Amino acid sequence: MRWDNLTKDTEAAAPALFAAEAVTTRTVDTPEFRGITFHEIRARSIVNRVPGASRMPFEWTVNPYRGCTHACVYCFARKTHSYLDLDTGLGFDSQIVVKVNAPELLRRELASPRWHGQHIAMGTNVDCYQRAEGRYQLMPGILSALAERANPFSILTKGTLILRDLELLRRASRVTDIGVSVSVGFTDRELWRTVEPGTPSPERRLDVVRTLSSHGIPCGVLMAPVIPFLGDSPEQLRATVRAIAEAGATSVTPLVLHLRPGAREWFTAWLTEHHPRLLRRYDALYEGGAYAPKWYQRRITGMVHDLAAEYGIGPWEPGAHRNLRAPEPDHPAPPEPAQLSLL
Repeated sequence: MRWDNLTKDTEAAAPALFAAEAVTTRTVDTPEFRGITFHEIRARSIVNRVPGASRMPFEWTVNPYRGCTHACVYCFARKTHSYLDLDTGLGFDSQIVVKVNAPELLRRELASPRWHGQHIAMGTNVDCYQRAEGRYQLMPGILSALAERANPFSILTKGTLILRDLELLRRASRVTDIGVSVSVGFTDRELWRTVEPGTPSPERRLDVVRTLSSHGIPCGVLMAPVIPFLGDSPEQLRATVRAIAEAGATSVTPLVLHLRPGAREWFTAWLTEHHPRLLRRYDALYEGGAYAPKWYQRRITGMVHDLAAEYGIGPWEPGAHRNLRAPEPDHPAPPEPAQLSLL
């Protein structure tokens, strides 16, 4: 495994995030983690700058995990596993890199005079509330570090485990701007079972939206991905937007499936097995590259926005407050998770 030669792309090498001697590989023989291998590492950095060429609307991210047991067949992050000489198919789903020192490292980096409190996005590469988080519990320490510095942040997740940290989110919202979005691209259960086999059901994710909203934490929905020819009919879009509205989401943002290298091959293999009749239609729709053509994206966006207006989902604009003070003493920060010892 190429731990010491981590690259951001196939051409240019980047400094390694961790050394081979800092890696502990662990398998866990319990039903919920059967077949999963965890590579526990001590990272050298945790706040990452998004490349300038990226289409992402944020500049800084924190990703405590690499690989994801959600096993979404379309996941764009699959390519990143190849940077470590790991497989982008089943390997991405079952070989999970865990940055066990993420909370302590984040505290140090946020305290640096070079850091100026910029917004940090989480869950933008792989889900920070995937099943592994139930075992390693890195997010409580991460959220506490952000709240202590009143550092604005946002979270995108498909995981229901975020509700475990509800009180930490409420504390953080009292001192800085936070944003939470849940990803629900469709409510079709048959499609969900095959394309997102490791995720909580769409209904359970919408329960997360409902719960967060009822506790004073506005929650939007990233309606992603809208999957061409499988989840984009007017009836399917209407059912999904209606369910999102009924859950109390503050906003809905549609995003059409995009197929980057790594994800494209895995998704095509899935399509060949489950929907071979669609192969030619996908070849035609994505012949221009990783993204569906603009006309198709505009059509989906327009339909979703019209439905959102019909069901009364309005835009949410967070307040701009940043109050650098310690969290309230009646809610002490949880202890930081320690490096697990070898079983």
